[in-house]
Amino acid sequence: MRQWEKSTRKPRVDAVRNRERVLEAAKAVFSAGGAEASLEAVARAAGVGIGTLYRHFPTREDLFEAVYRREVQQLADLAEQLKQEARPIDALRHWMRSIVQFVATKKGMSAALALAVAKESDLYSYSSDLLMRSAGGLLERAVAAGEIRNDISPEDLIRALVGMCYTHDQPGWQKSVLRLVDVFIDGLRKRRAKR
Repeated sequence: MRQWEKSTRKPRVDAVRNRERVLEAAKAVFSAGGAEASLEAVARAAGVGIGTLYRHFPTREDLFEAVYRREVQQLADLAEQLKQEARPIDALRHWMRSIVQFVATKKGMSAALALAVAKESDLYSYSSDLLMRSAGGLLERAVAAGEIRNDISPEDLIRALVGMCYTHDQPGWQKSVLRLVDVFIDGLRKRRAKR
């Protein structure tokens, strides 16, 4: 087989399935065990051999970056889905709660991601742009429906949410942050003028 034929061929179905299983397992393993969790544990959790993992992700950083990109895309897809399925304020609340889960995985990978972002600024640009557009779409919809105030930007929303997540480091921090998300959303609600 010629090289160009090899590079333009679609991946086999089982290869795509294995890649997805590795990404899902890596998300769970890194979330529970941090950046130092072994790649063997990821392969075991995915039900694949270590060679399969390395074939898809030659380095730990490649795997971290792939998990990160996949989750950012899933958050963007969720934002679009929620625009069709939920009331604007409920869509915003649900999406913000999903960000908390996203950050939980990232806390386990923060050191490795810092290296990836430093060496490859398109990772930061890609994720930041996609998350800001997603937040902006949900905010605009909630403002247009008259459900929240119009004085918050997507940057404000993401900054507040990430700040809530990273100021809590004790076990069980997610429960506390999810409660704060509800408080934050309630604070954004448009108040009726008193007569």
